[in-house]
Amino acid sequence: MPKPNLNFLKALSLFLLLTLGWNASGQTNSAKAASEKKQFRAGAATSNITPKLGVSIVGNFHDAIAKHIHDELHARCLVLDDGQTRIAIVVCDSCLVPREVFDEAKRLIHEQTGLPLDRILIASTHTHSGAAAASLYQTEVAKEYLPFLTSRIVDGVRRAINNLAPAKIAWGVGSEPNQVFNRRWKMKPGAVLANPLGGTDQVKMNPPIANPNLLEPAGPTDPGISIISIQSPEGRPIALLANYSLHYVGGVPEGDISADYYGAFADRIQQLIGADHLDPEFVAIMSNGTSGDVNNINFRTPQKQQPPYGQIRFVANAVATEVHRVYQTLEYKDWVPLSMQQTEIKLGVRHPSDEDVIRARAILAKVHTRDMKSSQEIYARETMFIKDYPEQVPLIIQTIRIGDLGIAAIPCEVFAEIGLAIKEKSLFKPTFTIQLANGWSGYLPTPEQHKLGGYETWRARSSYLEVDASTKIFDTVMELLGKLK
Repeated sequence: MPKPNLNFLKALSLFLLLTLGWNASGQTNSAKAASEKKQFRAGAATSNITPKLGVSIVGNFHDAIAKHIHDELHARCLVLDDGQTRIAIVVCDSCLVPREVFDEAKRLIHEQTGLPLDRILIASTHTHSGAAAASLYQTEVAKEYLPFLTSRIVDGVRRAINNLAPAKIAWGVGSEPNQVFNRRWKMKPGAVLANPLGGTDQVKMNPPIANPNLLEPAGPTDPGISIISIQSPEGRPIALLANYSLHYVGGVPEGDISADYYGAFADRIQQLIGADHLDPEFVAIMSNGTSGDVNNINFRTPQKQQPPYGQIRFVANAVATEVHRVYQTLEYKDWVPLSMQQTEIKLGVRHPSDEDVIRARAILAKVHTRDMKSSQEIYARETMFIKDYPEQVPLIIQTIRIGDLGIAAIPCEVFAEIGLAIKEKSLFKPTFTIQLANGWSGYLPTPEQHKLGGYETWRARSSYLEVDASTKIFDTVMELLGKLK
């Protein structure tokens, strides 16, 4: 039997190694690459945050008590994980939630899941028919509701983490200009616009519809609808996060609890994409963009009278239809990098002068009922609250990177022009802002809008940050977006 040619065998082995790509561990190079492939994962869940009947409803000058649940409220939770970074985004069907509540929820989420505190974004939608998680005007916080709200947020994030699974992601931008109108109006010369703090304004918020004295809106609107869609590798819908700069819609009977158009949108988009009754459940989320000076009222033309919830359904359907159109064009990515930046800044408070306090006390001395009737009385009471505020207050500002997409999170009711400037100047295309995130620090007008006056600038718990607050927040957002890049 002839001896094997050892040189030939060595050459053959080398040929096989080079040709087939085997490595020292016995794997082919392609198999090794596959085993090391980055894995993107996502999980989503909803958590019911509907209050008991009898709690106060916040969002109006006068207190209202919940007498009926029209539709359930939810904390809608999304967790994303690129293999190195995990972030959570939660949007709650609530008008306003103070930072202390969100901070406690984050603490418990971190304690129970290990998720870092600065990797959690929690925001409110701004429905005006939710339980009072904060005190405002003549509505006092429903203190018994806060532990329940906190625990349900925590449960929602834990369930979303439990649902983490391989996923793919896509994003896009649509436009619906017909449902957003600037609510601050410049009036024709001669119109006297007295305010309850004793001064006069140059603009009026929510003027009478078709008023002959209407001149022009005091600011722009943002018609953009930003969309993030997450699916399983096989194409099963997992979640959809949308963002639109619309204050809220309303048309809700007094005493009703409702998620407003935010909840109606979630139901409608789920129907349009055929994601009913999935397991795990599909989660649709509508977050509020920069709508501090924007609502759904066309002040130029009288609107058709709608039955209760009629306008909510109309707007939700219009926005969902546009989202569905964009959804059908999206191209998904198997993996994208995630990163998040957070910082805390301190901003000054606009305190009342000694003369303002004296005037407020004189007004309140004449009030002999618990239910104040005039705006002067209500704002006199607000003056007494603001005089005891600290010189500065802390705010959390966040930014998120999802691939080439940017998100800014601001704890205020942000004017549309600020959101538009963030979109324009951001290094990430597209970028959008989630307002009322990680707390509630009142309205955020620009310095120029402060000069015009109007409801959103009247000093109260609803508007107390320094005049230059928007400039400082904008600069902080730009800095944090730059760090993400």
